[in-house]
Amino acid sequence: MKRIHKASLTDKPYLVWAVLFIIVPLIMVLYYSFTDSSGAFTLKYIQALPNYTSTILLSIIYGVFATVICLIFGYPAAYFISKLKVNAQGMTVLLIMLPMWMNFLIRTYSLMTILGDTGIINTFLTSIGLKPLEMLNTGGAVMFGMVYNFLPFMILPVYSVITKMDHSLIEAAQDLGASRFHVFRRVTLPLSLPGVLSGITMVFVPCVSTFYITQKLGGGRIVLIGDVIETQFQSANNYNLGASLSFVLMVLMLICLGVMNYLGADNENEGGVII
Repeated sequence: MKRIHKASLTDKPYLVWAVLFIIVPLIMVLYYSFTDSSGAFTLKYIQALPNYTSTILLSIIYGVFATVICLIFGYPAAYFISKLKVNAQGMTVLLIMLPMWMNFLIRTYSLMTILGDTGIINTFLTSIGLKPLEMLNTGGAVMFGMVYNFLPFMILPVYSVITKMDHSLIEAAQDLGASRFHVFRRVTLPLSLPGVLSGITMVFVPCVSTFYITQKLGGGRIVLIGDVIETQFQSANNYNLGASLSFVLMVLMLICLGVMNYLGADNENEGGVII
């Protein structure tokens, strides 16, 4: 029995990975959240969290808007790709994933050369006699950066679910006289809901916690919860307050994942959201 038990542990290396890189960091966050610099127990940093309520709400607002925009553009793109020929599908998915092979920081920094005052867009506008637009260091630039970086995380889960869909159900609905709109609303959309929920989670979570996008594209004018946490750890050296803010962010993400799992519980066998 002991040999079987040891073998079962070696067959599951992800347990070691989860303990070292998930459980232990979470314990450290909790420890720093409820202690001071000397290691004594305190609620001072937890009690200071209401001071950042507006920042947390602003982060949620940006995350929600970016997620909605990604859904508006991502779902039709995924649906269109699923209707292509198999070879064309593979090539299109490759083109969508290709930018993701490049470093996230480089992708974000490259947007500065596009949206800047002397960037590609404004250079073109001035060349045809129009006034340049102030795009960089604005909320719109931050939103554009979020959508640009995280849109593939919406497209790929939805595409994956649609391609695995039982098309005999669609054919049955068409044989019963349903129009294309009713087939989509009654059959395709409900069956693709697990992919939609998974995409929403994969986009919303990084959008709320991002800080590099706001720093480079927002110019410090847009401050989200990720920026505050990064400042506490890097500049202020206040690990305790940074951990407390991280704890709040972690709770928000767990709530989001829990809601998505609850909504997709009926379709979990179709590839829905999984924590």
